[in-house]
Amino acid sequence: MSNLRDDTFWDGPSQEPLLPKTGKRTRGKPTTKAERMETRGRARALQALYAADVRDQAQLRRIATTVFDDLAVIPEEREFASRLVATVADNVEALDAALAEVTNNWRLERLGVIERCVLRLAAAEMARNETPVKVVLQEAVHLAERYGTERSARFVNGVLDAYARKLGKL
Repeated sequence: MSNLRDDTFWDGPSQEPLLPKTGKRTRGKPTTKAERMETRGRARALQALYAADVRDQAQLRRIATTVFDDLAVIPEEREFASRLVATVADNVEALDAALAEVTNNWRLERLGVIERCVLRLAAAEMARNETPVKVVLQEAVHLAERYGTERSARFVNGVLDAYARKLGKL
């Protein structure tokens, strides 16, 4: 029996590392480190957009820097998120106007903050032309579902689908 001074009491018994089960297939291609970094970067950019939306949209860059510092965002994620935030900051009026054209019967300022920020983020990423549109749509829906609701995800999907079609990207 181990006592409180015994390392195995605190560390537990040594065991073999857990290995993934074999023979099980996952849908689609496996997630790579780069994809995970981009997904996390989008979430960080969304957090910055949200913070600026509820505080002061004009201070988006400063607020994003503070959010990234507070969350200790790793450099690769920070760089990716910063590019998206900068695109929103530089083009927010144009992005909002374009999104307003496809949000039937909804003014952008009447949307929930999460939905508005996800739409801006996805529109900015589409404007950058660095990521396939279907990936942007899928990631935006995932963010809306994760930080909003299932209803948010359906709304975001419909608006971004119409937006991408209007741009001729789908």
